[in-house]
Amino acid sequence: MRAVFDTQCGGFEVELALDKAPATAGYFRDIIRAGAFDGAAFFRIVAEDNASLRADNPIEVVQGGLTEGDPQPAPPVRHEPTSETGLRHERWTVSTARNGPGETYGSFFICMRDEPALDFGGARHPDGLGFAAFGRVVSGFDAVEALFRRREAEEFLKNKVLINSCWLTENP
Repeated sequence: MRAVFDTQCGGFEVELALDKAPATAGYFRDIIRAGAFDGAAFFRIVAEDNASLRADNPIEVVQGGLTEGDPQPAPPVRHEPTSETGLRHERWTVSTARNGPGETYGSFFICMRDEPALDFGGARHPDGLGFAAFGRVVSGFDAVEALFRRREAEEFLKNKVLINSCWLTENP
């Protein structure tokens, strides 16, 4: 199953890893079905040159979807670490934002380069559990690159990038 995103920077598709990360990929499938990303935005772009939250361990990602303060269309799901799923935070991997384990919310990020610090045992999250990868961009790479070029001096954007709509399709 794929999620198709239409954004101000163009369209891209994400293949959901329902077989390897069923809880996390299923969570995002369900909130996409609920229309949660229609009209949402990419609100954070982190790069080496603008990292502020964890400047000691910079990453390069684009983050979008719902923010923590937005109404959430589904309850959080259990944490599926990369040690369990076998997925890795490589370039084009899509993963869920989180606070503590099992504290997901409708926000996701796309890795713009390999990010082993986001895997289980990595140094990016203080608890060492890493983040829950659940998919991979499979088309529309130019649109994702265009999103990344919209980064600003600070990682949280003043000029958010609109997600016009998002829908699901079966794999071609």
